[in-house]
Amino acid sequence: MALEPEMLEIGGHQIAPGETLQIEMPVVRLYTDTDICMPVHVVRGKKPGPTVFVSAAIHGDELNGVEIIRRLIKDKSPRIVQGTLLLVPMVNVYGVLNQSRYMPDRRDLNRCFPGSRKGSLAGIVANRFLTEIVGHCQYGIDLHTGAIHRTNFPQIRANLEDEETLELAKSFGVPVLVNSNLRDGSLREAAQSVGAKVLLYEAGEALRFDELSIRAGVRGVLRVLEALGMVRKRRRAAKREPIVPFVANTSTWTRAPCSGIVHNLKNLGDAVVKGDPLAEIGSPLGETFGVVRAARSGIIIGRQNIPLVQEGDAMFHIAYFTQSDDEVVENIELMQDTLMPDADSNFQPV
Repeated sequence: MALEPEMLEIGGHQIAPGETLQIEMPVVRLYTDTDICMPVHVVRGKKPGPTVFVSAAIHGDELNGVEIIRRLIKDKSPRIVQGTLLLVPMVNVYGVLNQSRYMPDRRDLNRCFPGSRKGSLAGIVANRFLTEIVGHCQYGIDLHTGAIHRTNFPQIRANLEDEETLELAKSFGVPVLVNSNLRDGSLREAAQSVGAKVLLYEAGEALRFDELSIRAGVRGVLRVLEALGMVRKRRRAAKREPIVPFVANTSTWTRAPCSGIVHNLKNLGDAVVKGDPLAEIGSPLGETFGVVRAARSGIIIGRQNIPLVQEGDAMFHIAYFTQSDDEVVENIELMQDTLMPDADSNFQPV
């Protein structure tokens, strides 16, 4: 494992071991002659060790990660004893300003890596993030939510065929791990090409804060830092059972068989058996047009929230496990009880 150099340079700033610095890294100016800067919070331990980035809002409307990083900085203040932590709460600052998934040039930033200094606006931002942040790192955690009107149950997606990545994914401490192929132009693909192994955390819905997802994210990041030896291990309640993660090698979306108004029958985190009714679709006058049914047994890890569908719309994302679904649900409930002890056991978007 490569260690970071004595001095680290980001956005023209030199950061020495043991220093903490907040940087406003210039990206591209607006046509109003206003600077747009990517905020970066750098924490360096006094001893050499791995360099890790934690990023959020590559899609500008995915806000849970922004709050996770804010809490890491403000509430937790992780004391890095060795190595370097780079916290980037808003990669797509333009999208956050516009409450939009996309860049102003209508490109998906997470399909524009590695980018180019002379390319499109999205390409310039992707290239700046890759060279100034990811290029220094051996590991990364990229924080996401579901798209607009869709909610994801807290889960880690990564290349779980890599043994070290699998162990880091397990250390994050969420019940569901999804083995996910790399996509062309994605941050994960570009990071791998420069030697960084990345976990992608998916939880919650776009343009919403979800407390369970945020708490699971904060705890997960700290646990990965523990596993890498960058922070001291915290004491945990002796009586608390550990959350056992389960790997899903496949997952599919179940689609609407007809158009109409939706009445959901299942929630995120529920176990379903092949043929189970997931939702009813009907008319404004009460007539039932059709029933959405599970094609296979598994766990619901994603769901559309808007109660209106067209035929063919993706409605329920179901992950399939080799382990017993009851075991997975048990650990889902354990995570909910641990992080939200006073809340109702059913996970609902805020």
